[in-house]
Amino acid sequence: MPGTIRSVSLTWVVLLVCLSSRRTSVGAAPICTNGQVGCHVLSLDNLFDRVIQHSARMHSISSDLHSEFEQYFLPSKNQIGRVGRICHTSTIITPNGKENAQRMAREQLTEVILKLLIAWRDPLWHFHQSMAHHHDFNNFSSNKALEMNDMVHELRQGVEKVAEKMQVLGIISNSVTSLASPEVLLPSDSADWRLMKDYDLLYCFRRDSNKVQNYLKILKCRIVPDHGC
Repeated sequence: MPGTIRSVSLTWVVLLVCLSSRRTSVGAAPICTNGQVGCHVLSLDNLFDRVIQHSARMHSISSDLHSEFEQYFLPSKNQIGRVGRICHTSTIITPNGKENAQRMAREQLTEVILKLLIAWRDPLWHFHQSMAHHHDFNNFSSNKALEMNDMVHELRQGVEKVAEKMQVLGIISNSVTSLASPEVLLPSDSADWRLMKDYDLLYCFRRDSNKVQNYLKILKCRIVPDHGC
């Protein structure tokens, strides 16, 4: 089962990342965001749909793992549900509520999404390593932790492609500096996750993955509105 999940995820990202050197079959035109010769060009609407679907799967896995973590390690749920938890991404300024997100400039909202994804690159890898040493945590759940790590990387690549497409179309300016040097935009204390316990880390990722999913939906609705907005 874990192999099947990862296979589906990797198949999706091959289509999403759109590297012109990759082909889905012999002689088939590669998928790309721009109009290079011999490419199958994806619309911005299509690119948004892909990253939103991917973010939804990522949040779903984080929620499942959160529930399993409660079951295996915190049956009383007193700690995992406690108030006042501080996440290592709390210093990343994010819009509070849908209305504030809608008012934020497109470039800023895109950068917020990328910052959140970048901030989880190292923590999720170390979380997976930690889970692999918990003998009471079954292998399927441990693989979910690795899956989340992979999906964050894939989703970041997908959002970068969306941003590049928006820049080409003149929808946003080239000021989205996350595309050039994303790591330097992270707060100096972004490594504070090393001081967090596993259950806090998982709680925070579930929260942030939900933010990413919602921000992507809001961004799409502002740029390519449809009946679902």
